[in-house]
Amino acid sequence: MKWPLAVAATLVLAIPVGVGGCADRHPPDRAARLQTLLDRLVHDAAVPGAQLVLTRDGRDLTLTSGVADTSTGAAFPDAARARIASNTKTFVASVVLQLVAQRRVELDAPVARYLPVAGPGGDGRAITVRNLLQHTSAIPDYLTMLDLDFVEALTRDHSIGDLIRLGLDQPATFAPGVSFAYSNTNYLLAGQLIERVTGTPVDVEVTQRIINPLGLRDTYWPRYPAEAVIRGPHPRAYLENDGGRTDITDIDPNGGLPDGAMISTGHDLNRFFLTLLSGAVVPPAQLAEMRRTVADPHSADRVGLGLFGKTTASGVEVWGHGGSIPGFYTAGGAAPDRAITIILNQVPAESSSGVDEIIDALVDEATRP
Repeated sequence: MKWPLAVAATLVLAIPVGVGGCADRHPPDRAARLQTLLDRLVHDAAVPGAQLVLTRDGRDLTLTSGVADTSTGAAFPDAARARIASNTKTFVASVVLQLVAQRRVELDAPVARYLPVAGPGGDGRAITVRNLLQHTSAIPDYLTMLDLDFVEALTRDHSIGDLIRLGLDQPATFAPGVSFAYSNTNYLLAGQLIERVTGTPVDVEVTQRIINPLGLRDTYWPRYPAEAVIRGPHPRAYLENDGGRTDITDIDPNGGLPDGAMISTGHDLNRFFLTLLSGAVVPPAQLAEMRRTVADPHSADRVGLGLFGKTTASGVEVWGHGGSIPGFYTAGGAAPDRAITIILNQVPAESSSGVDEIIDALVDEATRP
């Protein structure tokens, strides 16, 4: 699930990922520059705390700033788990591309071949699977029609069918394939497509096809509503409202949906994106499709299938996604043999200035040669 505020990319390419520090791969000057930027991010975003995990040449460097718990002052735990929100979309897109490789789904086939889609917001006969994954379907975003800025709203149950209908009942603003407009509704439909084609719940497909084979031990798709409490070590999560701060750690605002359900760590997210871009999650032909991009008219991002691409100030091409959900904000990016994930335990306020620029600087520092 993507919430207001720019999506910060979570980066990518591939190599086996280990744990632990290494002076050669993480020189003190780089660590110091990253720490300074991370401290600035926490201050300027006005959030309680943050954790940064940098993976280079198979080694992790973990930095923290601020606090994980405002009541105790505790720092972020090692391998802190967080709700990774829209990073889930890259996992879902990867499963769809695996099905494409298996000839069970055709990327440029109409969605109506696999499931019914009809309404003012979109016609499944004209919208392709590619359009869903690349946000070029023109189906409106159901999330913009929900007021989720207060705690009570976060606990309301909504069926996936009702949320899809929210999007489809609004008029589309352009013809499919003509432009890009980010819409969480696309990935609700992508999750349903996976279930229609495989006969298996989308969370099971993601777990069996990606989480388990990659050994992502701290990553899972929580069962809703039974698993609202995050397993394992994690920071507290906060919602800013009316000038105050409310602890919403044990509320699952997403409700187990395929646009943003998953929980993971910085280490596991780096491992996933590195492995994906190595060609070990989807075959090379399908990875090339994921990296075929269209322009985002509102940013410098290039939009692929479940991926965003960007060139850093140092000229390095990075790939990833990012995610924002009440309580957590996840950003980052990856290039060959290096990846960074940054986790905040509160979404920066819309009024926060310079947050995107600081994140860009962190990604640039982390991924430069």
